[in-house]
Amino acid sequence: QVQLVESGGGSVQAGGSLRLSCAVSGLDFSTYAMGWFRQAPGKEREFVAAVSQIGAKTDYADSVQGRFAISRDNAKGTVTLQMNSLKPEDTAVYYCAGDKWGSASSRHGDYEQWGQGTQVTVSS
Repeated sequence: QVQLVESGGGSVQAGGSLRLSCAVSGLDFSTYAMGWFRQAPGKEREFVAAVSQIGAKTDYADSVQGRFAISRDNAKGTVTLQMNSLKPEDTAVYYCAGDKWGSASSRHGDYEQWGQGTQVTVSS
């Protein structure tokens, strides 16, 4: 079956770094645009970053531009999110998502496959 499994979350102090990974199986990974979204308590799920099928196109939310970097390895079926200069407002559950034949969309409704999420907590 299709699985998207996130890892790498945890607790870090402001200014620190974390690297999230998403291992994808059960689908043709190279046909999926991949995205990262996050949801903080009491807030709606929001776009963080996305990457196209072969990594030629990336997109970032304004709030993470210059601090986060998304990448993918089609041979391994993984997508990663390197998060630097973390801020307390980055605290959320982070979700990996896949959009077949997508274009690295920022709209969560465009993504059909979702992981279970991994918690990121940034303390001041």
